[in-house]
This record gives sequence, C-alpha cells and structure tokens, in this order.
Amino acid sequence: MSEEQKVSEEVTDDLIPKPPSKLAPRGITSFTVFRQHDESGVSGDGVVIEGVVMATGQCVVHWLYPPPRGGIAIFDSMSDFVKVHIEPHPANQTIITYQDGTKTVFGEKLEENVEEVSTG
Repeated sequence: MSEEQKVSEEVTDDLIPKPPSKLAPRGITSFTVFRQHDESGVSGDGVVIEGVVMATGQCVVHWLYPPPRGGIAIFDSMSDFVKVHIEPHPANQTIITYQDGTKTVFGEKLEENVEEVSTG
C-alpha cells in the first residue's frame, strides 16, 4: 500500500459521521454580580450574586441574600438571567464580572455621577 493510499484511508475514517457523545459539553465559567445601588431595597448593594455559566449555556445563580444560605436559581441561559434580574433595574448600575476579568456594565449613569465627570 502506498503512502498516498494510507493518508487517503486515514482522512476518510475521520470524515465518517460518528454518534454524538453521551455526555454534555464540559466547562464552567464563574461570575459575580455587583450592584452599585439597590432600587428594590431587598438584597442590598455590593456583590449580591455568585454564579456559573455551564458549557451548555445554562446559568446557575446563588443569591447571597437572605442570610445565612441565600437562594439558588437556574436559567436556560445567561441572557435569560440578565433579562429577568438585571435589565429591569437600570438604576442598580449592575456590573457582572467573569473569572477572566471581563466585565459587563448595565444601567444608567446617575445625574450626580455625570456632573462629577463633566466638571472634573
């Protein structure tokens, strides 16, 4: 058998469709949710949630309030979590920080902060 035939056989083996893995994708990215303000007055400001995004895209959040255990919620995606708990409260000026240091900032600038920036 020539080298060309061997390479050809190896390539065709790689191209044969295989059944999907029996396992879901693996990998977890952690994040925290920091609120600069708490417009509802319920859970306070500062870091109020710790969470993870699974490789499947599902999002699990652990509310740090009420003490001592908080609560846990599962969402189909990070965007579902954001739509329900972050976007409806722009005055909270929420910051989501992922384990790699990436940050996503939500909310409106308060007028007092805008004035400080423009006069400083």
